[in-house]
Amino acid sequence: MTSRERILAAIEHRQPDRVPVDLGATASSGISAIGYGNLKRHLGLAAGRTRVYDVVQQLAQPEDFILDRFAIDVVDVGRAFDTRDSDWYDMQLADGQAAQYPVWFHPERQADGSFIARHRDGTDIAHMPAGGTFFDQSFFPYLDGYPDDYRDLGAAMSKVLWSALAHSPWDHAGEPDFWQQLRQRTLALRQSTDRALLIGVGCNLFEWGTFLRRLDNFLMDLYTEEDQVHALLDALMERHLAGLAKVCEAVGDVVDIIKFGDDLGMDSGPFMSPEVYRKFFQPRHAQLCTYTHRHSKAKTMLHSCGSLYELLPDLIAAGYDIINPIQTNCRDMEPERLKREFGKDVCFWGAGCDTRAVLNRGTPAQVREHVKQRMGIFAPGGGFVFNTVHNILPEVPPQNILAMYAAVAEFSG
Repeated sequence: MTSRERILAAIEHRQPDRVPVDLGATASSGISAIGYGNLKRHLGLAAGRTRVYDVVQQLAQPEDFILDRFAIDVVDVGRAFDTRDSDWYDMQLADGQAAQYPVWFHPERQADGSFIARHRDGTDIAHMPAGGTFFDQSFFPYLDGYPDDYRDLGAAMSKVLWSALAHSPWDHAGEPDFWQQLRQRTLALRQSTDRALLIGVGCNLFEWGTFLRRLDNFLMDLYTEEDQVHALLDALMERHLAGLAKVCEAVGDVVDIIKFGDDLGMDSGPFMSPEVYRKFFQPRHAQLCTYTHRHSKAKTMLHSCGSLYELLPDLIAAGYDIINPIQTNCRDMEPERLKREFGKDVCFWGAGCDTRAVLNRGTPAQVREHVKQRMGIFAPGGGFVFNTVHNILPEVPPQNILAMYAAVAEFSG
């Protein structure tokens, strides 16, 4: 099988020739710039650059020779943008390693070594402490209450770090020929690789409520401000569907996966009951999935962290083909249980290695055993793409990363 065929077989619950593998196709299945630099140094690789394409989470864009080394089967179309050396400038990571930022990102270093990122109008929108490895949101546009109408929703959203500091290809979205660029560059990428192609489109709903109102407020709003929540979600859906239509028109016949996002879970369970999810979010998620399936050939992925067990029946009913990252270290997310109850209905993209306690703290031997066990649970019958449980973080020893991918190769024979 080609990589693209392998990915599609797994999503469609057909047994591929080997388990397909992802590294860096999404901003929740990648590797920190520090971890990436450490891995390259351990391998003795001096070529290329550590380019921080996701500046919020400080993630590196894996280079082709790394994708080839670990037999990665899928890439993000964002890598078709910012391909010139002039699109980047040199900087230093928190541990002193050399890396590069995109030319549009210039956070302000403070006297204490921390950084502030600002909106173009000067608003302080994100902070990273001295020695930190990601930016935190510092500005919540609707913190003091909902607006009377949503004529200025776009302006408010532009001051949230996830929008203002968006990674490629969306850092080019304001350019007048963006949609033509997106199609041309995605077509060229498809012609240059047999890997599956993925594009992230966001379209978050619950999360945009938390980005605008702040998490504590929005969680209370779900119970005390139902009309306001519905009005906000309706305004968001109008924008999301318009953007999704443009994505489907531009690359719906080229990409293999369209990724949505909405972090719905905590360690202990969902942020809300299934009943509340059905009231506010499930019908709208279904609308996004239905539109995608009708107007593109792409499969639909939902990225959602946390314990999703109680919501999985509703997410499957909404039309998601894939769930990521399958946070198996949360309540009710035991691998055997998930595979047994939902393995025929949805593709698990992730779950391959625990990033909280095993990949970062285990020995290489423990990592290998853990990975083989996970693959033995999830791989049979398809419905599984190997990836870590979220991003590989800065403190992960390079030896453990190598042990993880060695175990994947050994399992697949």
